[in-house]
Amino acid sequence: MYPVLENELLSQDVHRLWIEAPHVARKRKPGQFVIIRVGEEGERIPLTIADVDTARGAIALIVQGVGKSTRELNLVPAGGTVLDVAGPLGRPTHIEPGAHVCCVGGGIGAAVVYPIACGVKASGGRVTAILGGRTKDLVLLEREMRAVADACHVTTDDGSAGAKGLVTDALSAIIAEGVRIDEVVAVGPVPMMRAVCELTRPLGLKTTVSLNPVMVDGTGMCGGCRVLIGGQQKFVCVDGPEFDGHLVDFGELSARLRAYRSQEAESLTHYCASH
Repeated sequence: MYPVLENELLSQDVHRLWIEAPHVARKRKPGQFVIIRVGEEGERIPLTIADVDTARGAIALIVQGVGKSTRELNLVPAGGTVLDVAGPLGRPTHIEPGAHVCCVGGGIGAAVVYPIACGVKASGGRVTAILGGRTKDLVLLEREMRAVADACHVTTDDGSAGAKGLVTDALSAIIAEGVRIDEVVAVGPVPMMRAVCELTRPLGLKTTVSLNPVMVDGTGMCGGCRVLIGGQQKFVCVDGPEFDGHLVDFGELSARLRAYRSQEAESLTHYCASH
C-alpha cells in the first residue's frame, strides 16, 4: 500500500496527489510515468510523474477525473492509500544540454511538459513555455512553469486568461519573431498535438509529442497501447511515451482512444448512480 500524503484540488475535477513511493522518486526521470491501481478491483491507470520530492520519497501525479477510475483516485484523501504504484516506466525524455526547448502544454498536458522543462533547465538549456486551455480554470501549473521557464505564454479559447486563441497562435508568433528554437515538445489533446506538428512540419522544426493511449500492463505484453510511428508499429509503454510528432499517425491514435468509449461511458454511469 502506498500512502497519499496530499490531495490538492487544482481545478474542477483536477487534483494533484503526492504519493509516498520512495523507489520511484529515486529513479524517476523526466518523461516517465507510473501505473496506479487504487484497489484490488481497480483499473490500471497510467499517469505521468509530474514532480518529485526526494526528501519525502514522494511523487506528484496530476489527475483529471474523467472516468470511473480517475474519479475514484481523486477521492482518495490525504492519509489514505492506493494499492499499486508501478514504475518508473517508459523511456526518459532525451534532453540535449544547452538546447532551447519550447514546451507546449494543453490542459492536463502541462503535467507532462513541466518536468521536461525542469530537466531542460537543469541541463543548462533555455525554456519557452506555452500553456493553453479552454478557460482560465483549465490552464494548469502556470505558477510552477513561470518559476522554471525563461518565458511563459498563456492562451485560452475564451480569452479569460492570457491571450485569446490557441497554443498554435502563440507558437506561430514566437517563430515569426525569429526566436531560434531547437525543439518543440507538445503534449495535450490529440487535435492540439496534431495542429502543433502540422505547424512545425514545413519548418523542419523538431517536434516531440507524448502519447497516452489505452494501457494495461506497461511492459509491452498486452498490445493495448500500440501506435503507428512512421508506418511502424510501436508500443507506447516501452518504446515511448515520447515520439517524433511528424511520424505519428494521429488518425490511428484517435481511433484507438475511441475504441472503448461506450464501455467507459457505461462504467461511469454505473459509478455515478451508486455514489
